[in-house]
Amino acid sequence: MDEVFKALADPSRRRLLDSLNARNGQSLRELCAGLAMARQSVSKHLAVLETANLVTTVWRGREKLHYLNAEPINAIAERWIDQYDRERVRALADLKRALEQEPMTSNEFVYTTYINTTPERLWQALTDPAFTRRYWGVAFETDWTPGSTMVWEQSGEKTADPAQVVLEAEPGRRLSYTWHTFTPEWAKAVGVSDDVLARISAERRSKVTFEIEPLGQMVKLTVVHDGFDPGSTVLDMIRGGWPALLSSLKTLLETGEALPESAAG
Repeated sequence: MDEVFKALADPSRRRLLDSLNARNGQSLRELCAGLAMARQSVSKHLAVLETANLVTTVWRGREKLHYLNAEPINAIAERWIDQYDRERVRALADLKRALEQEPMTSNEFVYTTYINTTPERLWQALTDPAFTRRYWGVAFETDWTPGSTMVWEQSGEKTADPAQVVLEAEPGRRLSYTWHTFTPEWAKAVGVSDDVLARISAERRSKVTFEIEPLGQMVKLTVVHDGFDPGSTVLDMIRGGWPALLSSLKTLLETGEALPESAAG
């Protein structure tokens, strides 16, 4: 938390976060163009923000894109906001809300968190039904081989589709698969209305990627969910779901207990 507060104390770094909040996924060149700062200065400020986990990066070919990451602000809010008078922390709460709101111009979701676990244990938590049921309420039937189909089980309903497939699977390093099919049975089980079902069923299928990086006794987990249509309803839905889900995953691995269902979403 000291690194987060240090990063937020500088107005230039706050302007960088504002720029990413307005348009996420910018390159260094794009960030420099929007601010009256030299490239070297922007690079130094971004390094501080990355160290504080307020900014996470994803490579697209040779281009390094920067994304605003809300996880540290969530952690500060959980640690402090509930303990003090709301008026005294209004500015922090407003910042938390701002960082959690993905810009409408971004057609992907990127989120980074650090978990006190091992890559092997995290891989098990992402793939083993005994784990996924506890923090997600979802189980997968697959052999986790690239190209293999996946059967999703949620709320007592199983969804099978030839397009639900494993894309990448490097144990302890990287996992990627296509998002599930939206069926009337699934919608009824999870409480999705007919009009929302019609909208999300008409959208192209997205995919999610988990990147796992060991960092000493911690593991850095970056989740990239992309492939959405412009103005995607599915993207709006997963933006609210992933942070709570990943918080529950982190809590389960670090304490042995997942968050209550109401807190995990």
